[in-house]
Amino acid sequence: MGEAMNDQEYSIRLIERQMVAEGTMAFSFEKPAGFVFAPGQFVDLTLTEPSETDAAGNTRAFSIASAPQEPTLMVATRLRDTAFKRELQRMPIGSSVRMEGPFGKLVLHTDQARPAVFLAGGIGITPFRSMVVGAALQRSPHPMVLFYSNRRPEDAPFLDELQALQENNPHYRFVGTMTEPAKSSRSWTGETGYLNAALLSKYLAGIEKPIYYVVGPPGMVVALRTMLKDAGIDDHDIRTEKFAGY
Repeated sequence: MGEAMNDQEYSIRLIERQMVAEGTMAFSFEKPAGFVFAPGQFVDLTLTEPSETDAAGNTRAFSIASAPQEPTLMVATRLRDTAFKRELQRMPIGSSVRMEGPFGKLVLHTDQARPAVFLAGGIGITPFRSMVVGAALQRSPHPMVLFYSNRRPEDAPFLDELQALQENNPHYRFVGTMTEPAKSSRSWTGETGYLNAALLSKYLAGIEKPIYYVVGPPGMVVALRTMLKDAGIDDHDIRTEKFAGY
């Protein structure tokens, strides 16, 4: 397994990579022995011997997309044209990267009587995949509703899996919405348009005092936080993380 370098630094090997949506790739790494994280946390990955580099450097933060119960560590990212992303795409399987972490406070609240409402845009889905897959695997009674917004089904990482999880977990509901379904080559029978108050109230009837988690591009996160506050949601019940660098 990956060897520990100090308390929170590991060398981990790339096992697999796969496209999980148009322009989005998932990378699975060997999980170091004894590595523990909470769903929603992130790690810093550093390329140790990159063949090229640019001004942004050789380290990036990635939310862990895999659940703690899964055997590997998975991250996923939009494939932008940067030296780091090019290197990740072409490095040989079996190559090692340096990992530090876990970091981050965007973790699920412990009171399982209080529902969790997740609002995700695009690659912002990664920490929520960890949370909802983890909940299904441990048969958690925690009520969860996941709202997931993308332009088209082709752009939505883990879409089919997240939809299908409802069959394993009666306490979990999935609501996908597409903002540009007409541009899709796939048929879409779910919701359309942006995440808004009307869409939320349609699916959250009877959901008592949830805690809201919002992850996505900065503009979306700011807009949704404002919408929730305008709807009378207490600031303490809204947790957000902005994913820049789409």
